[in-house]
Amino acid sequence: MAAGLIYIAANSPYFVLNLMKNFKKWRKYKRRKLSTTFWRLQKQGCLEIKNQNHQIYICLTEKGKKIAGWLQINALKIKKPKKWDKKWRIVIFDISQLKKTFREAFRGKLKELGFIQLQKSVWIYPFDCQGEIELLRDFFGLNQKELKLIIAQNIGDDDWLRKIFKI
Repeated sequence: MAAGLIYIAANSPYFVLNLMKNFKKWRKYKRRKLSTTFWRLQKQGCLEIKNQNHQIYICLTEKGKKIAGWLQINALKIKKPKKWDKKWRIVIFDISQLKKTFREAFRGKLKELGFIQLQKSVWIYPFDCQGEIELLRDFFGLNQKELKLIIAQNIGDDDWLRKIFKI
């Protein structure tokens, strides 16, 4: 449990600030357990702890960033506003056969987030999801040609979609 919290917190550029701000939450973990967790993460090659000029720096290694990225992707959710802005978000992707695993994982994540498939590589969602799509683009290493987000006001007969999304 503590390892997951450290992964998520260490992914932030404000790691130490967040650590201090939420210190009360950390008190429920014994100091020794926290120390052991930091040591284990460092030993696994996920965390790098440096002491420079009487300052301790804690950073994620490349391996740690990959694990933190998976945790961030697994927890990804799209916030639904109280009122729909009447715009559709259409995700179009063309991921090569060489990246078949990424394509399948990306498609699965869209489904998990609540997108509806219009065609094999065309998915639609009614709420703002630009930040989430950018995060997925970065995580899967996709470029602008492989993944596009289109925002449209009119897509024709959308009554069936409105029913599905209850809007």
